[in-house]
Amino acid sequence: MTAVPKSIEVYDTNGKPHESISLPSVFLAPFRPDVIQKAVVALRSRRYQPKGRNPMAGKRTTAESMGVGRDLARVPRVKGERFPRASQAAFAPSTVKGRLTHPPSPQRRLAKRMNAKERLLALWSAIAATGSKNLVASRGHEVKKVVSIPLVVSDDLQRLKTTAEAKNVLQGLGVWEDIARARKGVKIRAGRGRVRGRRVKHPRGPLLVISKDEGIGKAARNLTGVDVVEVSSLNVEDLAPGTHPGRLTVWTKSALEFVEGRFAKRGS
Repeated sequence: MTAVPKSIEVYDTNGKPHESISLPSVFLAPFRPDVIQKAVVALRSRRYQPKGRNPMAGKRTTAESMGVGRDLARVPRVKGERFPRASQAAFAPSTVKGRLTHPPSPQRRLAKRMNAKERLLALWSAIAATGSKNLVASRGHEVKKVVSIPLVVSDDLQRLKTTAEAKNVLQGLGVWEDIARARKGVKIRAGRGRVRGRRVKHPRGPLLVISKDEGIGKAARNLTGVDVVEVSSLNVEDLAPGTHPGRLTVWTKSALEFVEGRFAKRGS
């Protein structure tokens, strides 16, 4: 991962720098893609839905084994003398309408646990990865026209009300090319692994990290691939969707100050 400068320019909504600030020490955290992957998988596991089977499924039958000496398999068979179920194999997993061998259990623990310090290290590392131009470019983002990485914008970004205003600001910052890439999407090949009902898959675009939503949430919700998240609820999956770190991230100045106040002592 390339070195991150200790100070960075803050750009206005016109894409012009107007002040310089120091980056939080968390941007100097070590790059740990293994811990990031573990944290994202743990977050995803909390959304899994438990499923199971009725404990009596396949067992509601009179079938019993006839024993040996009849030149028949010793599987349970339905009692009686009338067609069609008489003497038909039942109950066993290999039979028609029989029970499952190892059915899923709703009591199974699906959520994966993770140590608090390890989870915090993953968040540090994911934040630091957004400040590396090489990592952001290797993830597939268009960064040729981005004015700066990490990209810090004034708090006026939070007050945008319309999609047209958001588009103009993102164009001035050089981020619009990445949104166009997400809008174009990736064609899904036919055959194994094809997603039903979709011909094009839209990748993730830039992430806007703000301190307070004063209108930007509605202004950017119709932009393909763009996500808006408040810094107080920022998690590893926002910064590294799909377990892949280095997402193109736009920070507001107040959001970066929040990060500095929260992680300055721990990250140094």
